[in-house]
Formats: sequence, structure tokens, C-alpha cells
Amino acid sequence: MPGYSQLIPLLTAAGILLAGNGIQGTLITLRASSEGFTPALIGLMGTAYFAGFALSCLATPHLIRRVGHIRVFAALAAVASAATLMLVLVLDSSMWMAMRFATGFCFAGLFTVMESWLAASSKNTNRARILSVYRLIDLGANAGAQFLLPLFGVLGFELFAIIAMLFAVSLVPISLGDRSSPKPPEAFSFDIRIVWRISPLACAGCLTLGMTNSAFRLIGPLYADAMGLDTAGVALFLSAGILGGAALQFPLSYLSDRFDRRWMIMGATFGAMIAGLLLSNVAPGNQILVYAGSFAFGAFALPLYSLSIAHANDQAEPGQYVLVAAGMIFFFAIGATCGPLIASLVLDTFGAPAFFTYTSLVHGALILVTFARMAIRPEVVDKGRSSFSFLLQSSPVFIRMAAGKNGSGAGRAKNGK
Repeated sequence: MPGYSQLIPLLTAAGILLAGNGIQGTLITLRASSEGFTPALIGLMGTAYFAGFALSCLATPHLIRRVGHIRVFAALAAVASAATLMLVLVLDSSMWMAMRFATGFCFAGLFTVMESWLAASSKNTNRARILSVYRLIDLGANAGAQFLLPLFGVLGFELFAIIAMLFAVSLVPISLGDRSSPKPPEAFSFDIRIVWRISPLACAGCLTLGMTNSAFRLIGPLYADAMGLDTAGVALFLSAGILGGAALQFPLSYLSDRFDRRWMIMGATFGAMIAGLLLSNVAPGNQILVYAGSFAFGAFALPLYSLSIAHANDQAEPGQYVLVAAGMIFFFAIGATCGPLIASLVLDTFGAPAFFTYTSLVHGALILVTFARMAIRPEVVDKGRSSFSFLLQSSPVFIRMAAGKNGSGAGRAKNGK
């Protein structure tokens, strides 16, 4: 396993790249609204973006196998930069959908490169923490970038140019790094059935996150606008959610490295569901509760991605990391392809508060799936056992384990598949 210092170029590039991607989603939503696009049309743009995501999951692993992680990163970042500039050159809904599709294709590939790289550089005992550092960089870059909105506004050219510059500059640390990227897989076949068998819960988790987190970033600004927030308020609303995710990202990841990750997934999902119900009942104009609810929603909803992919990689063989990265992004993309569109239709039909009723219903479904998976395959980690593990074992699920099934969080890659 390479030293952590060898991951610095990758993490630096990720921060620059993800700052641009985070502000781009908000900018496009607000700019499209100011140009007179309907909420349904804005939702379709989100659908186009994540349709590109899904297609990229099939193509990018083959590109990685042919030319390696670094070259694929450079090519996709360059295309994303060009697509961003095209958005402001041609203010047409059809062109915007096409460019969003292209950007989605690029970013799914970029995420596959970065996440498979990090998975190959970690172990079951520290994987969630390494991924949490990556997610903290993502969330911090997103939160900071949101405040470019009130600084430059949404109607000019400047923000589009800044985003394109960020995508281009992200190539520098990757290109000048020490070439410590993992070896490309010798053979690759994208089989979604294999991904599902590796971890059904992680697949369901990423599907749920696609339906909720993508809607929060792309349709959330419409909710905030309907609740009476100005442009600066919308930026603060989104930043509050991102900062909330940063607050609990490492603590939840640390606990999931010591205990059964599925309990962390369930707890975080329950918290996201409650926060969504709070936001669905806030009266318009009550800015304090809107910001607090956004912080709470992000604190529980955003860490779910790193918890899910860590759980999937625990079960995978070393040669399957690219497959798992592509598979998790594929399931996320499937959810995200329909999530923003469904959320926009719910908001348009039932009003802004119904947006978070939708997210709470989806999170509630994931809680049921988690319970079902724990009943089918009970297991508990064998490291760091404490009074917490005694609490887990007292549940009916873990009583069944005493009858003869034995699982190990540290050994999930070898046992219990």
C-alpha cells in the first residue's frame, strides 16, 4: 500500500475538480430558472447529467484498462472544461441537456478513477477513513465554492469561466505527481449482477443516494428559493448541508471502521429521514430552521456515500476495485437519473415542502432494506469489540448468529460473500 503522502496529488486534484463541479450544479439550476426554464425542464437537465453518468460506468473502466488512471483523468477533465464553456456560449435548453450529458459522462469517469485509486490504496481497517478524507475535501470544496454565487451572480460569463479553469487546473497535480496510481485491471467485464452479489446493501444505498443527494444539489436551490431565500441565502442553504456532511463524515467513518458498517448506514439514513421531515414542515420565511434543517440533512445524508462504497469494497477482491467503483457509481447514476426529475415534479405539483417529504420516503425505504439485509446475513466485526458490540448482539438479528453463522467485518472480503 502506498504511503498516504503519495495520495496528496490525487486528493489535491480532487479538491480543485470537485469545487468546480459543486458550484456548476447550483449555477446551472439558478441560471436556467432565471432564463425561464420550467422546474420540469431543469429536472430533465439533471436526468441528462446522470444518464451520462450511467453510460460512463460502462465505458470508463475499459479506458482505464487501456491507458491507465492518470491519462483517463486528464482526458475527461479537459472535455468537462470545454462542455462548461459551451453552456454559456449557447443558451438553449437542448444544448444544455447535451452538455450536461457530456459533463455527467466525464464526472462519472473521474469519480471511477479517484475512488478505485483510493480503494486500492486502503485496507478494510482504514478504508472508510481514507474515503472520508476524500469526501471531506469534496464537501469542503463544495461549501466554499457556493459563495462564488453571490460574488459573481448567475447571469454573467464569469462563473462559467472560473469553473472551466478549475477543471483545467485539476490536471496539474495529477500530471506532476509521482506516478503512484494503481495498476489497471488486467481484464475487465462490467457485470451488474456481480456488483449486486458483492453487496446488495451498498447497491441499494447508492441507488437511494442518487435519488436524494442529487435532488438536494440540483433541485434544492428551487426549494430554498421558494422558502424566501435570496441568491446569498440559497448559497448558504446548500453550504449548510455540505458543512453538516463534513461535520459527521469522519466520526461516522471512524465508527464504521470499528463496528458493523450497516449499523452506521442505518443510523445515518434514519437521521436523514428525520431531517427531511423537519424541512418539509418549516414555514416559508423561517430562515433559521431552513438553515438548521439543511445542516442536519447534510450531516446524515452526505456521509452515506462513503459508508456504502466502503461496505462494498470490504466484500470485494483486490482485482474488483475498478468494477466496484464503476458499479457503485452506476447504481448512483440510475437513482440520480430519475431523482431530480421526480423531485422537480413533486415540488411543482405539491409545493416546495413536499420536496423533503420525497427524500424522507426514499430514506425510509433504505432503512427497511438495511433491516432485511441484516436479517439475511447477520455479522458483526471482530475488532474493537466493546459494550457497543454487546448492544448489537442483544438484538434478535445477532441472536441468530449464535446459532452457527459467523461473520467478520475485517474478513468480509474473504468470508460471507
